[in-house]
Amino acid sequence: MKKIVMKFGGTSVGTGENIRHVAELVAHYARNDCKVAVVVSALAGVTNQLVDIAEQAKKGDEKKMQAFTKELAERHVTAISKAILNKQLQKETEKVVTSTISELNKVLTGICYVGELTPKSRDYVLSFGERLSAPIVCGALKDSKFEAQFFTGKDAGIVTDSNFGEADPLMDYTAHRIRLTILPLLEKGVIPVVTGFIAADQDGVVTTLGRGGSDYTATVLGVALAADEVWIWTDVDGIMTTDPKIIPSAKKLPRLSYQEAAEMAIFGAKAMHPRALEPVIKAGIPVRIRSVFHPDNEGTLITKEPEIKPTEVVKAVALIKDVAMLNVSGGGMVGAPGSYAKVLEVLGKNDINVMMISTAVSEANMSLVVRRSLLSRALSTLEIALLGRGLVSEVTAEDDVCVIAVMGANMQGTLGVASRLFTTVARAGVNIRMIAQGSSELNISFVVKEKDGETAVRAIHEEFKLDKA
Repeated sequence: MKKIVMKFGGTSVGTGENIRHVAELVAHYARNDCKVAVVVSALAGVTNQLVDIAEQAKKGDEKKMQAFTKELAERHVTAISKAILNKQLQKETEKVVTSTISELNKVLTGICYVGELTPKSRDYVLSFGERLSAPIVCGALKDSKFEAQFFTGKDAGIVTDSNFGEADPLMDYTAHRIRLTILPLLEKGVIPVVTGFIAADQDGVVTTLGRGGSDYTATVLGVALAADEVWIWTDVDGIMTTDPKIIPSAKKLPRLSYQEAAEMAIFGAKAMHPRALEPVIKAGIPVRIRSVFHPDNEGTLITKEPEIKPTEVVKAVALIKDVAMLNVSGGGMVGAPGSYAKVLEVLGKNDINVMMISTAVSEANMSLVVRRSLLSRALSTLEIALLGRGLVSEVTAEDDVCVIAVMGANMQGTLGVASRLFTTVARAGVNIRMIAQGSSELNISFVVKEKDGETAVRAIHEEFKLDKA
């Protein structure tokens, strides 16, 4: 029998009707010679709401807190009524959800009184999204006449370090514990439903896995259970050659390598976060990106080896908006060891992630791309820390830019790709502001004005005939 770990994102479990559809989907495969373990995200938008309410609680806003928990309870109870038809199962699930929201209320009240939100307590608050969705998915599966049992990541056996907000699983210990808790259930035909994103450190304190957390839970589970495949159910048919909103003729990519998928995920394609891919890369377990709304579509398969056609140089082109470019320059940087490191250190200490970097051989300037929402903080941080100290003389910014990322395994070692690419962009009348390419040669990224972004994407897509993929 095939062993599959299926992960369902927030959109897939966004409503009661969607959850019922998810249960029917899982049931279909469970009836057809598959042993299925399920990983679920919080209902769509709930995690972001929990982030906001945690901040409001820190400010002592009890009214907002009470209104939020009431609304959250109503949303989940409504989802239960649509997802589960059996009245007894409805009551049992409501009891679990009500108890969990009561616990959330106590946590938020504690934050409210103390007036402090630590990384530890923030992780605890964020854990409630998945803890509320998992029992509903489990109830819907029971309603479909399947034995099912829900677990938090902690109860399933996922043990991490204590890096709250971005915890890393201790893989060997975690795999051992998952095999003890989850594997026996699979063997008996029980469907385990595990909360994505959340785990616990060695002291049993709740942690979260950060970016791509639910996908990470799925791949950790897949490796521990020696699954045949990990399926990531989402709201798209797979990974596309570009955004179909820009180019309606964009095609689905049937197959990618782990490395290609990692490159694409970094630049906003609906793929898996590179952290989530790490466990399956080591174990060689294939991952499939599929649409929960079009289950007949096989999606995109991610494996060790890419599918390379001799004529295929570029596989995909992505447009990343909501970014800004910082330019840092100064004569004091020339020949000064650690000058670039100092700039990056200042940004890193203030939780500002650098998405892209380019420097000149003169060493007199460097250009950085950051999220646009972080631009003001990045500018003020650099000015306070570096200006007037002999190293940096000027920090400027452009907030009307976007990043174009061009990817493909066959770009590696192929002569003239960059030349063809930049000629195409120039022919389209688009000026390039900054360029970066890693040593892997799988990706060339460049910055253009935001108004020119879609023009550049269309020109590249047409030049490399990606709609014929």
